[in-house]
Amino acid sequence: MSLPTTLRLLAIATLLATNKPVRAQDYTVSKPAKNKVVIDYAQNTNPDPGQWNSLYKKPAPTPTPEPTPAPTPSSTPTPAPTPEIESLKPAQAVEQTVALSLSGPMDVAPATSPQPSPTPTPTPTPTPTPTPTPIAENPLPTPEPTPAATPEVKPIKTNVQESQSNAAPLPVVESPLPSTPSTPTGNVTINLIQKLVKRGILTQEEANEMIRQSEAEAEAVRAQSQTDMVAIAQAAAVQVVATSAPAGSDLPPASPNDIRVTHIPQPVKDQIKEEIKLELATNRTSKEIGASLRLPKWVENGKAAYDLRVRYVGTFFPTGNDASGAFPNFNAINTGAPFDTTGTQFAPQLNVDQNRNQYLLRARFGIDFAMSENFSSGFRVATGSNNSPVSTNQGMGVANSATQGQGGNFSKYAIWLDRAFMRYDFAVTEAIKSTAWAGRFENPFFSTRLTWDDDLGFDGAALTTKANITENFALFGTGGAFVVYNTDFNFSSNQPAKFASYDKYMFGGQGGFEWKIGDDLKWKTAVALYSFYNIEGKLSDPYTPLTVNDASNTDNSRPSFAQKGNTYMAIRNITPDASNDYGAINQWQYYGLATKFNELALTSQIDYDGFEPVRVSLVGEYVQNLAFNQEDINAIAVNNRSALDENGLTDIGAFDGSPYGWFVDLRVGTVALAKRWDWLLSVGYRWIGSDSVVDGFTDSDFGGGGTNMQGFTAAGFLSLSENVYLGVRWMGSESITGPQYDTNIFYLELNSKF
Repeated sequence: MSLPTTLRLLAIATLLATNKPVRAQDYTVSKPAKNKVVIDYAQNTNPDPGQWNSLYKKPAPTPTPEPTPAPTPSSTPTPAPTPEIESLKPAQAVEQTVALSLSGPMDVAPATSPQPSPTPTPTPTPTPTPTPTPIAENPLPTPEPTPAATPEVKPIKTNVQESQSNAAPLPVVESPLPSTPSTPTGNVTINLIQKLVKRGILTQEEANEMIRQSEAEAEAVRAQSQTDMVAIAQAAAVQVVATSAPAGSDLPPASPNDIRVTHIPQPVKDQIKEEIKLELATNRTSKEIGASLRLPKWVENGKAAYDLRVRYVGTFFPTGNDASGAFPNFNAINTGAPFDTTGTQFAPQLNVDQNRNQYLLRARFGIDFAMSENFSSGFRVATGSNNSPVSTNQGMGVANSATQGQGGNFSKYAIWLDRAFMRYDFAVTEAIKSTAWAGRFENPFFSTRLTWDDDLGFDGAALTTKANITENFALFGTGGAFVVYNTDFNFSSNQPAKFASYDKYMFGGQGGFEWKIGDDLKWKTAVALYSFYNIEGKLSDPYTPLTVNDASNTDNSRPSFAQKGNTYMAIRNITPDASNDYGAINQWQYYGLATKFNELALTSQIDYDGFEPVRVSLVGEYVQNLAFNQEDINAIAVNNRSALDENGLTDIGAFDGSPYGWFVDLRVGTVALAKRWDWLLSVGYRWIGSDSVVDGFTDSDFGGGGTNMQGFTAAGFLSLSENVYLGVRWMGSESITGPQYDTNIFYLELNSKF
């Protein structure tokens, strides 16, 4: 049963609980504020009805009785007469039009006052003193009071607004109404209504209507928010405090929007208490169930990221490329069976003359979990046609993967573990903050795609530090050690005596600054050194392979992944003997990099935000391989040679590789592409010498990936929504040294992310 309905019956319940007459001024209500019920327990200790609740309401005007004829003089001295109290006229129907209603007119019985002392009156003309008429157990017709000998007292108005319609006094009940079913229910208020019907105060129709209205209101209350129950609990708390407070104690000042009730019967109190207990128990059970189903805190703190890209790739070759077998695919050779240089077949070759249309799909999903004490951990999975470190593209319909056999005829695609790391963030001082990484994680260096492809993950450990020198100037540094290749535990698998390990590492260090030159201008620059250990090929000890599977002790010096462009050397030192016809047959060969790599890179970026939200950025990078030695490479190189000497002194051209590379890119637009119609345009140029960087780790898009290329790039991106953007890109490349190898590549792609 709802609280508003319960309050409507308070006056009637009080009427039934006592045999004293009830006055309309005993109950005062006002328009309630939302979710606020104030229970007034001020005791009526003042017999003057005009002063009732004077703490909260303005005093009602004291009724002025009409003049009465003076009593007949008598010879005997008579004390001063005491004013006699006349019976009150029935008050008009009182109702609260906003939140509280008394559900119809109600008889107001004469007010009870303190018993006056006997007043002697002349015997011939006695003045009868009216006696207050209490409401009987079974109401009977109430005779009208005789106004003959007493003055009429005007009705006393209360603080409750009267109904706009002139409500008539309660009709006198001539006979008891038909009784309602007497079976008690579990609801206190319904039981009260049934008793009211039995006693003839309500009709059965009125009772049914009240019950229907009460049930509807109760349903509405149950649908409300928990704040309604809090308001009831607060009202109950006020009840406890007010009950123990003495009369006249200080109570909070009344508000025009308060509802004040002077008494709540005990059954109603009990019902309110039970409803609150039920609500609290329900909430506690819900919380306990929720807690049992709740994930660990570190899982709840996980931050997920997902992106999907669908791309069309058109690769177009201009005329003039050398298709005579001048571009062996060293990666295919080194990841497969060794190539017999004395055979009658070409080595695996790169495509240089047949245009291709490809349809690529990329999907990546990762979660970064924030843990306690500044630790975090994360992982990412991604698609991929193979285990290439620089691409997560999956060719749709591709069926030429020798290692997986995936793709084609709507076959499923593989998912790879692309990232798995732990991170620890800590502050050395308030101005110096650092981050330590371990596992497989994003590129920690400030760089461009000239040195490191965007998809490349670093295996190892790294530490980054940033020191804020001033508000506008900061220094930063990064250092790390990374595993490039680790020797197989059983190398070589078909030899009883195993070979020594040939592990490969990269050690990197970088230092730079960030300078906020002005409100709209920022400059970031860094210098880095990337030093590779054992990355180069190494000539084996002399040996004679009897089968294609006979390994040399330096076979692991060949790169396990490569694109194209670097200079290569043969790494097997095969001894001629009768088994190979003194070098005429069975020359199974692998190839390794012909030079060491110690890359010095200078990277810089200038951002101008004067056209915000449009940003103008100029990005540049210069790189040089400090370990490059042209004479040493010329003695062992099998590719990247110039045309034959016109004099015919040698049967091969001179080595013509380069250790230098540079890149510049101008970008204009809204870089984040965070909302619809954001855009970004870029145009750039790059020159990548054959041995300036390791070709397996550089950009995999330009020219099909690798080094020994130069050319322009242009791109544009348009955001279609907060999470979707469209992109187009064109890249034109030309070979720098060796035979002609030119390409034009066009991308059209649709990206989504969250």
